[in-house]
Amino acid sequence: MKRRMDLLKMMKAVRIAVVKRSPEILTGIGIAGMLATTVMAVKATPKALRLLEEEKEKQERDLTKVETAKATWKPYLPAVVTCSVSVACLVGANAANAKRNAALAAAYSISEAAFKEYKEKTLETVGEKKEQSIRDKAAKAQVDRNPVSNCEVFVTGKGETLCYDVVSGRYFKSDIEKIRKAENTLNRRLMDEMYVSLNEFYYELGLKCTGLGNELGWNVDDGLIDLHFSSQLGDDGTPCLVVDYHIAPRYDYARAL
Repeated sequence: MKRRMDLLKMMKAVRIAVVKRSPEILTGIGIAGMLATTVMAVKATPKALRLLEEEKEKQERDLTKVETAKATWKPYLPAVVTCSVSVACLVGANAANAKRNAALAAAYSISEAAFKEYKEKTLETVGEKKEQSIRDKAAKAQVDRNPVSNCEVFVTGKGETLCYDVVSGRYFKSDIEKIRKAENTLNRRLMDEMYVSLNEFYYELGLKCTGLGNELGWNVDDGLIDLHFSSQLGDDGTPCLVVDYHIAPRYDYARAL
C-alpha cells in the first residue's frame, strides 16, 4: 500500500512538473522535429529521384508537375508528418506561454487593485502625515536591503545627488529638479499620447532601459505620474534621495481601463 502511495505521489509530481514546463518541452520537441524533418527530407531525396526516373522510363516521356508529385511524394511522407507535429508543438508552446502571461497579468491586476485600495484606506485611517512617515520607513527599508556599497551607481550626467529608484532597484546620480523635469515631460506626453512606458521615464533620467521597463507604464486613465521623494542615508553615510511613485506603473498600461 505504501509503495502504491509513493508511486502515485511520484506520478503526480512528474505530471505537475511536465505541465509547469510544457512551453519549454513543446518548444524543444518542435525544434528537434524541425531538425529531424530536414535530415529526413535530405535522405528521402535520392529515393524520390529514383522513383521519378523509373516513372519517366515507364511513361517514356517527361512528366507533368502533377505526375512528378504523384511519383515522388511517398518518400517525403515521414518528413511531412514530422514537420506537421513540430509545427503543432511550436504553436502549442506559444499558446501555453500566451495563456500563462495572461494569467500572470490578471493576477498582477488583482494584487495591484488590492494594494491601491489598501493604500487609500491607510491614508484615510492614519492621516497624511503618518502615511508619509510610513512611506519614509518603507523607503529606508529598501535602501537598507540594497546597500549602496554593494551596488553600481549609474552616472547620468544630470546631477550629483545619490538617488535610488524603488522599481528597478538602481542607484544613480541626478538631482530633484532634473527628476521633476522628467516627471513633467512624461506627464505632458501622457496627456497627448494616453500612455507612456517606464522606460521612457528612465530615458529622461539618463538611465538605461530595462526589460521590465517595457512591460510597465502609466495610462492617463489612472491619473498623472506623481512621484514621491524620501531623504535617506546610504550605508556609507551618503545622503540618498529615494524615488517612489504614488501611482505605480502597471502592466497593460497601453490598454484603456
